[in-house]
Amino acid sequence: MSDPEFAIDCHVHVFDPLRFPYVPDAWYLPSPAETGTPALLDQVLTAHDVRHALIVGPNSGYGLDNRCLLDTLAHGHGRYKGIAVVRNSASLTELQDLKAAGVVGVAFNAALLGTDFYADTGPLLQHLRDLDMWAQVQVEGDQLLALNALLKASGVKVLFDHCGRPNAAAGLHQAGFKTLLSWADTGRICVKLSGCAKFAALPFPYADARPYVDALIKAFTPQALVWASDWPFLRAPARIDYGPLRALVHDWLPDEDDRRAVLWDTPKRLFGFGD
Repeated sequence: MSDPEFAIDCHVHVFDPLRFPYVPDAWYLPSPAETGTPALLDQVLTAHDVRHALIVGPNSGYGLDNRCLLDTLAHGHGRYKGIAVVRNSASLTELQDLKAAGVVGVAFNAALLGTDFYADTGPLLQHLRDLDMWAQVQVEGDQLLALNALLKASGVKVLFDHCGRPNAAAGLHQAGFKTLLSWADTGRICVKLSGCAKFAALPFPYADARPYVDALIKAFTPQALVWASDWPFLRAPARIDYGPLRALVHDWLPDEDDRRAVLWDTPKRLFGFGD
């Protein structure tokens, strides 16, 4: 039996409504089948040889309430880092406190809230830059065009969700995806190879997403790419299972060294995970 191929999952969520009730004005309330408690997350990761995970605070369920995220970080014995959801006007002190608790960045979800929502985030981006934290950006289609100048001028490190969520039918030359590729030489960029179900029109293994994955691998190299599952798969258009997603990386990255970089070395280096 070969040795296990360990990994770091760079996009998961935790939902624990019995201990941390959902906020009433959340964008979406997860169904019972979509609930992912910290205990269940631990079991899923262990079953698939995933040593660490980057837990992303969800707009669904919790909105600006980071208590479930922070509690999971506090009791994770070093297994987790976090991405928080904060007010656009969050202070430097608030961000320092989050960083001390294991949070490495802040989520900017333009795909949900629109680009105009983030027009006033210049000071927030500056705080993140000064603290050497990440702006985790989720855009879709051509939304990046509206945010690109703000993000580049800020000097902040940017972590793009879910392959940039291109329009799978629009081709590699669509403006939003070309703008994402233009970040390749900035030295402050990372892209998650994840979330194909959010932009592919075809079912697993998402054949129409593959050209975008290949283009990202070529442009950014495994030194600026990480892998993620998006567990526990909220609002999925069809059933998704963790194991097949984990195995899909072997198709995307057949070279063992490239795969190790994306699954382990790069996220360990960029987000500060231990051994």
